[in-house]
Amino acid sequence: MELFIYLFAALFSVLNPIGTVPIFVALTEGYTSAERAKVSLITSINVLIILLISFFIGQYVLSFFGITITALRIAGGIIITSSGFGLLNGNFSKNKGINKKVQKEVQNRTHIALTPLAMPMLAGPGSISLLIAYYQEHNTTSEIIISTISITVVAATIYLVLRSAHFLAKMLGSSGIVAISRIIGFLTIAIGIQYIISAILTIVRGI
Repeated sequence: MELFIYLFAALFSVLNPIGTVPIFVALTEGYTSAERAKVSLITSINVLIILLISFFIGQYVLSFFGITITALRIAGGIIITSSGFGLLNGNFSKNKGINKKVQKEVQNRTHIALTPLAMPMLAGPGSISLLIAYYQEHNTTSEIIISTISITVVAATIYLVLRSAHFLAKMLGSSGIVAISRIIGFLTIAIGIQYIISAILTIVRGI
């Protein structure tokens, strides 16, 4: 249970679906309730697939490119910490990760569930590197099962958040969303720093 809660909290903090609420509202403006529900469901499924691929296959990608887990922890820690500072300072906009081509597609009602919603806004480099590093330390059968369940629950939570995005936006308001995102940002910074500390300790012990 402790392992489940740890991974869920870490992923939820890094993915920050609450911070995606105003972006989702802006992108789905004019959509019907059924269309928003469909986009929410497909987005959460895409996130689940991306996270599971990162969790199970990420280690082989590292081996192929000759990247050590210590290097990944440092790089991932920096990315996660940087994301946390962005959330803490409120530096996220409704166009985060959206280039002009994607904006045009949104205006043409092209499906947005994969890009930009699922990636890079939700499942980005921070969550991917977190899962790859996490697998290195938790790869027994029972731990893999628990981790898979935790990842699935995170994806389900993302669906619920996005499905309720318009309601949450009205209830919390922009200031409420910013406040929650800053709290999550603080936790994200702590997770990133912890990854960097773990990598440094590994290097020191190996000297």
